[in-house]
Amino acid sequence: MRTQVRGWRRRPSPLRRRSDVVEAWTLRAVALLLVVVAPLVGVVAAWWAHDGATATVQERRDDRRQVRAEVVGRTSKAVPMAYGGRQPSANVTVRWTDPAHGTRTATAHVPAGTRAGETVDVWLDAQGRGVAPPPDGTAVWQHTITIGVCVTAGVVGVILLGHTLVRHSAMSRRLAEWEQEWARTEPEWTGRRA
Repeated sequence: MRTQVRGWRRRPSPLRRRSDVVEAWTLRAVALLLVVVAPLVGVVAAWWAHDGATATVQERRDDRRQVRAEVVGRTSKAVPMAYGGRQPSANVTVRWTDPAHGTRTATAHVPAGTRAGETVDVWLDAQGRGVAPPPDGTAVWQHTITIGVCVTAGVVGVILLGHTLVRHSAMSRRLAEWEQEWARTEPEWTGRRA
């Protein structure tokens, strides 16, 4: 049965090399970075993304308005709705009454299958053009979580890449030290002269 000696890299030993100590401390640093720093950076990035997305949604809500309009044209082919809408929509001409400008018409997205004469809710921009509705709270949270997860994964990747580079460097150094020690020891064991 094999036993494992804990902390062997920290104890003084003639077999312990400097590269072993560096690798042990690097492993501790990597563990700390993966457990504390990577999630913290992800949370900060997600928080920043949430604030930015909330501000963007508020700007879009301020720039757009919802009106009840009557469908006056024929619906075209159904197309997927922007911003991840679940219901297919179609472009159609709609008419509504604006208190400042009277009766107006525009092309807007309405649910597929809507017939002429039906009343629908449409979103308009400042110029009176039909636009997609502003994103809702779900879209903001999807954006927030996506940014947080991606940033955390990126930080984890950078940490692991750094750890791989340090381990590779330590292994190269360790092999060079072994080669030097063997060059000193080989003549005694084999009887050859260097």
